[in-house]
Amino acid sequence: MRSYREILTIPGAWQFSAAGLLARAGGAMMGIGTVLMVSALYGSYGLAGALAATNVVSWAIGTAVLSNLVDRYGQRRVMYPAAVISAAALTLVVVFALLGLPAWTLFPPALISGLTGGSPGALVRARWNNVITKPEQLHTAYALESTLDELTFVIGPVAATALSTQVHPAAALIAPVVLGLVGAQLFYSQRATEPPPAPRRDPAADRPALLSRLILLVPGVGSVIAVNMLIGCVFGSIDVSVVAAATGWNVRGAAGAVLAVFSLASGIAGFFYGARAWSSPLTKRFLVGVVLLFAFSAALPFTNSIVTIGAVGVLVGATVAPTLINGNSLVGRLVPQGRLTEGLSWMGTGIGIGVSIGSSVSGQVIDDAGYHGGLVTVVVFSVLAAVIALASSRTLRRAAARGDARLLAADPS
Repeated sequence: MRSYREILTIPGAWQFSAAGLLARAGGAMMGIGTVLMVSALYGSYGLAGALAATNVVSWAIGTAVLSNLVDRYGQRRVMYPAAVISAAALTLVVVFALLGLPAWTLFPPALISGLTGGSPGALVRARWNNVITKPEQLHTAYALESTLDELTFVIGPVAATALSTQVHPAAALIAPVVLGLVGAQLFYSQRATEPPPAPRRDPAADRPALLSRLILLVPGVGSVIAVNMLIGCVFGSIDVSVVAAATGWNVRGAAGAVLAVFSLASGIAGFFYGARAWSSPLTKRFLVGVVLLFAFSAALPFTNSIVTIGAVGVLVGATVAPTLINGNSLVGRLVPQGRLTEGLSWMGTGIGIGVSIGSSVSGQVIDDAGYHGGLVTVVVFSVLAAVIALASSRTLRRAAARGDARLLAADPS
Protein backbone atom coordinates (compact mmCIF):
# COMPACT_ATOMS: atom_id res chain seq x y z
CA MET A 1 0.00 0.00 0.00
CA ARG A 2 2.90 2.37 0.67
CA SER A 3 3.89 2.34 -3.01
CA TYR A 4 0.40 3.52 -3.96
CA ARG A 5 0.40 6.23 -1.28
CA GLU A 6 3.71 7.54 -2.55
CA ILE A 7 2.55 8.10 -6.12
CA LEU A 8 -0.80 9.58 -5.08
CA THR A 9 0.96 12.27 -3.02
CA ILE A 10 2.68 13.62 -6.14
CA PRO A 11 1.16 17.09 -6.76
CA GLY A 12 -1.92 16.82 -8.97
CA ALA A 13 -1.68 13.03 -9.30
CA TRP A 14 -4.80 11.86 -7.52
CA GLN A 15 -6.83 14.64 -9.13
CA PHE A 16 -6.02 13.70 -12.72
CA SER A 17 -6.26 9.98 -11.92
CA ALA A 18 -9.74 10.41 -10.43
CA ALA A 19 -10.92 12.62 -13.28
CA GLY A 20 -9.50 10.15 -15.80
CA LEU A 21 -11.39 7.34 -14.07
CA LEU A 22 -14.64 9.24 -14.53
CA ALA A 23 -13.81 10.13 -18.14
CA ARG A 24 -13.38 6.48 -19.13
CA ALA A 25 -16.01 4.95 -16.83
CA GLY A 26 -18.71 5.04 -19.50
CA GLY A 27 -16.55 3.00 -21.86
CA ALA A 28 -17.11 -0.07 -19.69
CA MET A 29 -20.84 0.25 -20.32
CA MET A 30 -20.67 0.68 -24.08
CA GLY A 31 -20.29 -2.92 -25.22
CA ILE A 32 -22.88 -4.59 -23.02
CA GLY A 33 -25.11 -1.49 -23.21
CA THR A 34 -25.20 -1.74 -26.99
CA VAL A 35 -25.88 -5.48 -26.88
CA LEU A 36 -28.68 -5.05 -24.34
CA MET A 37 -30.33 -2.14 -26.13
CA VAL A 38 -30.17 -3.48 -29.68
CA SER A 39 -31.06 -7.08 -28.79
CA ALA A 40 -34.08 -5.80 -26.82
CA LEU A 41 -35.30 -3.20 -29.33
CA TYR A 42 -34.35 -4.94 -32.59
CA GLY A 43 -34.26 -8.62 -31.53
CA SER A 44 -30.87 -9.55 -33.02
CA TYR A 45 -27.57 -10.37 -31.36
CA GLY A 46 -25.91 -10.26 -34.76
CA LEU A 47 -27.03 -6.66 -35.28
CA ALA A 48 -25.99 -5.79 -31.73
CA GLY A 49 -22.54 -7.24 -32.27
CA ALA A 50 -22.17 -5.48 -35.63
CA LEU A 51 -23.11 -2.10 -34.15
CA ALA A 52 -20.74 -2.59 -31.21
CA ALA A 53 -18.04 -3.62 -33.67
CA THR A 54 -18.60 -0.50 -35.78
CA ASN A 55 -18.26 1.73 -32.76
CA VAL A 56 -15.14 0.01 -31.47
CA VAL A 57 -13.36 -0.28 -34.83
CA SER A 58 -13.96 3.41 -35.50
CA TRP A 59 -12.78 4.16 -31.95
CA ALA A 60 -9.61 2.20 -32.60
CA ILE A 61 -8.91 4.04 -35.85
CA GLY A 62 -9.81 7.41 -34.39
CA THR A 63 -7.68 6.83 -31.31
CA ALA A 64 -4.62 6.11 -33.44
CA VAL A 65 -5.06 9.44 -35.24
CA LEU A 66 -6.04 11.47 -32.17
CA SER A 67 -3.15 10.14 -30.06
CA ASN A 68 -0.66 11.31 -32.67
CA LEU A 69 -2.28 14.74 -32.64
CA VAL A 70 -2.20 14.78 -28.82
CA ASP A 71 1.55 14.18 -28.81
CA ARG A 72 1.96 17.08 -31.25
CA TYR A 73 -0.56 19.63 -29.92
CA GLY A 74 -1.50 18.62 -26.35
CA GLN A 75 -4.32 16.76 -24.63
CA ARG A 76 -6.87 19.52 -24.02
CA ARG A 77 -6.53 21.16 -27.41
CA VAL A 78 -7.29 17.93 -29.24
CA MET A 79 -9.41 15.81 -26.94
CA TYR A 80 -11.83 18.19 -25.23
CA PRO A 81 -13.74 19.09 -28.43
CA ALA A 82 -13.47 15.47 -29.58
CA ALA A 83 -15.13 14.27 -26.36
CA VAL A 84 -18.06 16.64 -26.88
CA ILE A 85 -18.58 15.44 -30.44
CA SER A 86 -18.41 11.80 -29.32
CA ALA A 87 -21.08 12.32 -26.65
CA ALA A 88 -23.37 14.10 -29.11
CA ALA A 89 -23.07 11.30 -31.67
CA LEU A 90 -23.79 8.61 -29.06
CA THR A 91 -26.89 10.55 -28.08
CA LEU A 92 -28.08 10.27 -31.69
CA VAL A 93 -27.64 6.48 -31.57
CA VAL A 94 -29.96 6.31 -28.58
CA VAL A 95 -32.51 8.69 -30.11
CA PHE A 96 -32.62 6.81 -33.42
CA ALA A 97 -33.09 3.49 -31.61
CA LEU A 98 -35.89 4.89 -29.46
CA LEU A 99 -37.62 6.21 -32.57
CA GLY A 100 -37.43 2.74 -34.11
CA LEU A 101 -35.60 3.95 -37.21
CA PRO A 102 -34.15 1.37 -39.62
CA ALA A 103 -31.12 -0.43 -38.22
CA TRP A 104 -28.73 1.11 -40.76
CA THR A 105 -29.37 4.60 -39.36
CA LEU A 106 -27.68 3.62 -36.09
CA PHE A 107 -24.33 3.00 -37.76
CA PRO A 108 -23.28 6.52 -38.90
CA PRO A 109 -23.57 8.14 -35.43
CA ALA A 110 -21.98 5.06 -33.82
CA LEU A 111 -19.10 5.47 -36.26
CA ILE A 112 -18.66 9.16 -35.42
CA SER A 113 -18.92 8.52 -31.69
CA GLY A 114 -16.14 5.96 -31.93
CA LEU A 115 -13.88 8.05 -34.16
CA THR A 116 -13.89 10.93 -31.69
CA GLY A 117 -13.94 8.96 -28.43
CA GLY A 118 -10.18 8.77 -27.87
CA SER A 119 -8.43 6.87 -25.08
CA PRO A 120 -8.62 8.63 -21.69
CA GLY A 121 -6.75 5.71 -20.13
CA ALA A 122 -3.71 6.32 -22.35
CA LEU A 123 -3.85 10.04 -21.57
CA VAL A 124 -3.84 9.33 -17.83
CA ARG A 125 -0.87 7.00 -18.20
CA ALA A 126 0.96 9.65 -20.21
CA ARG A 127 0.40 12.09 -17.35
CA TRP A 128 1.84 9.59 -14.89
CA ASN A 129 4.88 9.26 -17.11
CA ASN A 130 5.17 13.07 -17.10
CA VAL A 131 5.11 13.48 -13.31
CA ILE A 132 7.06 10.36 -12.24
CA THR A 133 10.83 10.00 -12.34
CA LYS A 134 11.37 6.56 -10.77
CA PRO A 135 10.76 3.42 -12.91
CA GLU A 136 9.38 1.44 -9.96
CA GLN A 137 6.82 4.16 -9.30
CA LEU A 138 5.75 4.08 -12.95
CA HIS A 139 5.13 0.33 -12.62
CA THR A 140 2.92 1.04 -9.61
CA ALA A 141 1.11 3.86 -11.45
CA TYR A 142 0.36 1.63 -14.44
CA ALA A 143 -0.88 -1.04 -12.04
CA LEU A 144 -3.13 1.48 -10.32
CA GLU A 145 -4.64 2.57 -13.63
CA SER A 146 -5.17 -1.03 -14.73
CA THR A 147 -6.90 -1.71 -11.42
CA LEU A 148 -9.11 1.34 -11.93
CA ASP A 149 -9.82 0.17 -15.48
CA GLU A 150 -11.05 -3.10 -14.05
CA LEU A 151 -13.08 -1.25 -11.43
CA THR A 152 -15.01 0.40 -14.24
CA PHE A 153 -15.65 -3.04 -15.69
CA VAL A 154 -16.84 -4.30 -12.31
CA ILE A 155 -19.34 -1.50 -11.84
CA GLY A 156 -20.09 -0.71 -15.49
CA PRO A 157 -21.69 -3.99 -16.65
CA VAL A 158 -23.75 -4.29 -13.45
CA ALA A 159 -24.94 -0.70 -13.77
CA ALA A 160 -25.62 -1.11 -17.50
CA THR A 161 -27.60 -4.31 -16.93
CA ALA A 162 -29.62 -2.73 -14.11
CA LEU A 163 -30.36 0.38 -16.15
CA SER A 164 -31.31 -1.64 -19.22
CA THR A 165 -33.48 -4.22 -17.48
CA GLN A 166 -34.98 -2.10 -14.69
CA VAL A 167 -35.27 1.35 -16.29
CA HIS A 168 -35.19 1.16 -20.10
CA PRO A 169 -33.13 -0.79 -22.68
CA ALA A 170 -31.54 2.48 -23.86
CA ALA A 171 -30.62 3.76 -20.39
CA ALA A 172 -27.29 1.93 -20.40
CA LEU A 173 -26.08 4.13 -23.27
CA ILE A 174 -27.33 7.39 -21.81
CA ALA A 175 -25.06 7.02 -18.77
CA PRO A 176 -21.83 6.99 -20.85
CA VAL A 177 -22.89 10.29 -22.44
CA VAL A 178 -23.16 11.98 -19.05
CA LEU A 179 -20.04 10.38 -17.60
CA GLY A 180 -17.98 11.23 -20.68
CA LEU A 181 -18.94 14.91 -20.65
CA VAL A 182 -18.42 15.42 -16.91
CA GLY A 183 -15.16 13.47 -16.91
CA ALA A 184 -13.81 15.40 -19.89
CA GLN A 185 -14.53 18.73 -18.22
CA LEU A 186 -12.74 17.71 -15.02
CA PHE A 187 -9.78 15.99 -16.69
CA TYR A 188 -8.89 18.43 -19.45
CA SER A 189 -9.23 21.44 -17.16
CA GLN A 190 -6.14 20.21 -15.22
CA ARG A 191 -3.33 21.84 -17.17
CA ALA A 192 -0.43 21.60 -14.67
CA THR A 193 0.09 17.85 -15.14
CA GLU A 194 -0.59 17.78 -18.88
CA PRO A 195 2.47 16.52 -20.81
CA PRO A 196 3.96 19.18 -23.06
CA PRO A 197 3.63 18.62 -26.82
CA ALA A 198 6.62 16.87 -28.36
CA PRO A 199 8.92 19.28 -30.22
CA ARG A 200 8.55 19.23 -33.98
CA ARG A 201 11.54 17.72 -35.74
CA ASP A 202 13.03 18.23 -39.17
CA PRO A 203 11.66 15.37 -41.34
CA ALA A 204 15.05 15.12 -43.07
CA ALA A 205 16.65 14.21 -39.76
CA ASP A 206 14.32 11.27 -39.41
CA ARG A 207 14.96 9.70 -42.82
CA PRO A 208 17.36 7.02 -41.50
CA ALA A 209 14.61 5.89 -39.12
CA LEU A 210 11.72 6.20 -41.56
CA LEU A 211 10.22 2.82 -40.69
CA SER A 212 10.22 3.70 -36.99
CA ARG A 213 7.81 6.53 -37.80
CA LEU A 214 5.21 3.80 -37.96
CA ILE A 215 4.73 2.74 -34.37
CA LEU A 216 3.62 -0.75 -35.34
CA LEU A 217 6.98 -1.30 -37.10
CA VAL A 218 9.06 -0.49 -34.03
CA PRO A 219 10.61 -3.88 -33.11
CA GLY A 220 8.45 -5.76 -30.63
CA VAL A 221 5.56 -3.28 -30.60
CA GLY A 222 3.56 -5.00 -33.33
CA SER A 223 3.54 -8.37 -31.57
CA VAL A 224 2.52 -6.89 -28.21
CA ILE A 225 -0.34 -4.99 -29.85
CA ALA A 226 -1.37 -8.11 -31.81
CA VAL A 227 -1.61 -10.03 -28.53
CA ASN A 228 -3.56 -7.13 -27.04
CA MET A 229 -5.93 -7.24 -30.00
CA LEU A 230 -6.62 -10.92 -29.40
CA ILE A 231 -7.15 -10.30 -25.70
CA GLY A 232 -9.69 -7.70 -26.85
CA CYS A 233 -11.29 -10.41 -29.00
CA VAL A 234 -11.64 -12.47 -25.82
CA PHE A 235 -13.29 -9.51 -24.06
CA GLY A 236 -15.76 -8.82 -26.87
CA SER A 237 -16.64 -12.47 -27.26
CA ILE A 238 -17.15 -12.90 -23.52
CA ASP A 239 -19.46 -9.86 -23.35
CA VAL A 240 -21.86 -11.19 -25.98
CA SER A 241 -21.54 -14.84 -24.98
CA VAL A 242 -22.27 -14.22 -21.30
CA VAL A 243 -25.40 -12.20 -22.14
CA ALA A 244 -26.55 -14.98 -24.48
CA ALA A 245 -25.72 -17.71 -21.96
CA ALA A 246 -27.52 -15.94 -19.13
CA THR A 247 -30.53 -15.44 -21.41
CA GLY A 248 -30.47 -19.13 -22.33
CA TRP A 249 -30.39 -20.05 -18.64
CA ASN A 250 -33.32 -17.65 -17.97
CA VAL A 251 -31.22 -15.36 -15.78
CA ARG A 252 -30.56 -12.51 -18.23
CA GLY A 253 -30.42 -9.96 -15.42
CA ALA A 254 -27.39 -11.74 -13.93
CA ALA A 255 -25.22 -11.18 -17.02
CA GLY A 256 -23.83 -7.92 -15.71
CA ALA A 257 -22.95 -9.49 -12.36
CA VAL A 258 -21.03 -12.28 -14.07
CA LEU A 259 -19.06 -9.82 -16.18
CA ALA A 260 -18.39 -7.85 -13.00
CA VAL A 261 -16.93 -10.99 -11.40
CA PHE A 262 -14.51 -11.31 -14.33
CA SER A 263 -13.41 -7.70 -13.87
CA LEU A 264 -13.32 -7.80 -10.06
CA ALA A 265 -10.91 -10.73 -10.14
CA SER A 266 -8.80 -8.88 -12.69
CA GLY A 267 -8.77 -5.69 -10.63
CA ILE A 268 -7.75 -7.43 -7.42
CA ALA A 269 -4.99 -9.33 -9.22
CA GLY A 270 -3.73 -6.14 -10.84
CA PHE A 271 -3.75 -4.24 -7.54
CA PHE A 272 -1.58 -6.77 -5.73
CA TYR A 273 0.59 -7.35 -8.78
CA GLY A 274 1.39 -3.64 -8.96
CA ALA A 275 2.20 -3.38 -5.25
CA ARG A 276 5.05 -5.86 -5.59
CA ALA A 277 8.51 -5.17 -7.04
CA TRP A 278 9.24 -8.01 -9.47
CA SER A 279 12.74 -9.29 -10.21
CA SER A 280 11.81 -11.67 -13.04
CA PRO A 281 12.11 -10.37 -16.62
CA LEU A 282 9.16 -8.31 -17.82
CA THR A 283 8.92 -10.24 -21.09
CA LYS A 284 8.70 -13.56 -19.25
CA ARG A 285 5.88 -12.28 -17.04
CA PHE A 286 4.01 -11.05 -20.11
CA LEU A 287 4.27 -14.47 -21.80
CA VAL A 288 3.21 -16.37 -18.68
CA GLY A 289 0.14 -14.17 -18.33
CA VAL A 290 -0.99 -14.79 -21.90
CA VAL A 291 -0.54 -18.56 -21.58
CA LEU A 292 -2.51 -18.64 -18.31
CA LEU A 293 -5.31 -16.62 -19.94
CA PHE A 294 -5.66 -19.36 -22.54
CA ALA A 295 -5.43 -22.18 -20.00
CA PHE A 296 -8.26 -20.83 -17.85
CA SER A 297 -10.51 -19.66 -20.68
CA ALA A 298 -10.41 -23.19 -22.12
CA ALA A 299 -12.81 -24.18 -19.32
CA LEU A 300 -15.55 -21.75 -20.37
CA PRO A 301 -17.32 -24.04 -22.89
CA PHE A 302 -17.77 -26.64 -20.15
CA THR A 303 -19.78 -24.34 -17.90
CA ASN A 304 -23.51 -24.97 -17.65
CA SER A 305 -24.83 -22.45 -15.11
CA ILE A 306 -24.41 -18.86 -14.04
CA VAL A 307 -22.45 -20.07 -10.99
CA THR A 308 -19.91 -22.16 -12.90
CA ILE A 309 -19.31 -19.53 -15.55
CA GLY A 310 -18.73 -16.99 -12.77
CA ALA A 311 -16.25 -19.32 -11.05
CA VAL A 312 -14.25 -19.81 -14.24
CA GLY A 313 -14.49 -16.06 -14.78
CA VAL A 314 -12.54 -15.49 -11.56
CA LEU A 315 -9.62 -17.51 -12.94
CA VAL A 316 -9.77 -15.87 -16.36
CA GLY A 317 -10.05 -12.41 -14.87
CA ALA A 318 -7.10 -12.91 -12.54
CA THR A 319 -4.78 -13.20 -15.54
CA VAL A 320 -6.01 -10.11 -17.39
CA ALA A 321 -4.84 -7.02 -15.46
CA PRO A 322 -1.28 -8.28 -14.81
CA THR A 323 -0.93 -9.15 -18.51
CA LEU A 324 -2.18 -5.72 -19.59
CA ILE A 325 0.12 -4.00 -17.07
CA ASN A 326 3.07 -5.92 -18.51
CA GLY A 327 2.01 -5.10 -22.06
CA ASN A 328 1.80 -1.37 -21.33
CA SER A 329 5.16 -1.48 -19.56
CA LEU A 330 6.73 -3.24 -22.53
CA VAL A 331 5.42 -0.68 -24.99
CA GLY A 332 6.67 2.09 -22.69
CA ARG A 333 10.17 0.63 -23.04
CA LEU A 334 9.99 0.05 -26.77
CA VAL A 335 8.64 3.32 -28.20
CA PRO A 336 10.45 6.69 -28.38
CA GLN A 337 9.60 8.85 -25.38
CA GLY A 338 8.18 11.63 -27.55
CA ARG A 339 5.57 9.22 -28.92
CA LEU A 340 4.52 7.56 -25.67
CA THR A 341 0.86 8.63 -25.91
CA GLU A 342 0.69 7.20 -29.41
CA GLY A 343 2.25 3.93 -28.31
CA LEU A 344 -0.01 3.52 -25.29
CA SER A 345 -3.04 4.48 -27.35
CA TRP A 346 -2.21 1.73 -29.81
CA MET A 347 -2.48 -0.68 -26.91
CA GLY A 348 -6.03 0.52 -26.39
CA THR A 349 -6.57 0.49 -30.14
CA GLY A 350 -5.50 -3.14 -30.32
CA ILE A 351 -7.96 -4.07 -27.60
CA GLY A 352 -10.66 -1.97 -29.28
CA ILE A 353 -10.24 -3.68 -32.63
CA GLY A 354 -10.23 -7.01 -30.86
CA VAL A 355 -13.41 -6.25 -28.92
CA SER A 356 -15.16 -5.36 -32.18
CA ILE A 357 -13.99 -8.54 -33.88
CA GLY A 358 -14.86 -10.66 -30.87
CA SER A 359 -18.33 -9.22 -30.38
CA SER A 360 -19.17 -9.35 -34.09
CA VAL A 361 -17.90 -12.88 -34.66
CA SER A 362 -19.46 -14.20 -31.47
CA GLY A 363 -22.77 -12.51 -32.25
CA GLN A 364 -22.93 -14.29 -35.60
CA VAL A 365 -21.85 -17.61 -34.09
CA ILE A 366 -24.44 -17.31 -31.31
CA ASP A 367 -27.22 -16.53 -33.79
CA ASP A 368 -26.29 -19.74 -35.66
CA ALA A 369 -25.09 -22.10 -32.91
CA GLY A 370 -26.22 -20.72 -29.56
CA TYR A 371 -24.26 -19.43 -26.60
CA HIS A 372 -22.02 -22.52 -26.45
CA GLY A 373 -20.58 -21.60 -29.82
CA GLY A 374 -19.79 -18.15 -28.46
CA LEU A 375 -17.87 -19.63 -25.54
CA VAL A 376 -15.87 -21.82 -27.90
CA THR A 377 -15.01 -18.68 -29.87
CA VAL A 378 -13.49 -17.19 -26.70
CA VAL A 379 -11.13 -20.15 -26.49
CA VAL A 380 -10.10 -19.84 -30.14
CA PHE A 381 -9.09 -16.21 -29.63
CA SER A 382 -7.12 -17.02 -26.47
CA VAL A 383 -5.26 -19.81 -28.29
CA LEU A 384 -4.22 -17.39 -31.03
CA ALA A 385 -2.99 -14.87 -28.42
CA ALA A 386 -0.81 -17.50 -26.75
CA VAL A 387 0.61 -18.70 -30.08
CA ILE A 388 1.59 -15.18 -31.19
CA ALA A 389 3.09 -14.33 -27.79
CA LEU A 390 5.23 -17.46 -27.71
CA ALA A 391 6.26 -17.17 -31.38
CA SER A 392 7.47 -13.59 -30.84
CA SER A 393 9.19 -14.18 -27.49
CA ARG A 394 12.74 -13.92 -28.85
CA THR A 395 11.98 -10.67 -30.68
CA LEU A 396 10.35 -9.23 -27.56
CA ARG A 397 13.33 -10.08 -25.35
CA ARG A 398 15.77 -8.45 -27.73
CA ALA A 399 13.63 -5.36 -28.26
CA ALA A 400 13.05 -4.95 -24.51
CA ALA A 401 16.81 -5.17 -23.89
CA ARG A 402 17.43 -2.42 -26.45
CA GLY A 403 14.71 -0.31 -24.87
CA ASP A 404 16.25 -0.71 -21.42
CA ALA A 405 19.64 0.35 -22.79
CA ARG A 406 18.11 3.43 -24.41
CA LEU A 407 16.40 4.47 -21.18
CA LEU A 408 19.61 4.02 -19.21
CA ALA A 409 21.50 6.16 -21.72
CA ALA A 410 18.86 8.89 -21.44
CA ASP A 411 18.87 8.80 -17.61
CA PRO A 412 22.13 7.28 -16.31
CA SER A 413 21.14 8.06 -12.71
